[in-house]
Amino acid sequence: MNDSQKTPKTSRRQAGGADEHSTPMEVLRQARSQLAELTGMSAETVTSFEHSEDGWTLEIEVLELSRVPDTMSLMASYQVDLDPQGQLTGYRRVRRYERGRSDAHRPGGR
Repeated sequence: MNDSQKTPKTSRRQAGGADEHSTPMEVLRQARSQLAELTGMSAETVTSFEHSEDGWTLEIEVLELSRVPDTMSLMASYQVDLDPQGQLTGYRRVRRYERGRSDAHRPGGR
């Protein structure tokens, strides 16, 4: 195969998004970056990550309000949906809580 027959990876990449051969880490980085740009809040943790025919679904925790002591800071979990190319198609806050509190009841947990 000569150089004119090779397709550079950048030709498959969407502007600002992932391509069909993106690694999960690249998709995670894109999701965090896009959510931060839209909300003005930086992502602290990705707590779930799933690939489907429709794209990707992630749950990302963000710091919504910093307080002293830090255990009283308000955190939120956002569900983030991305298309197959890694472009954010929607997000919604699914939970808000103080950093120092654990879930009272976890489905399937003991």
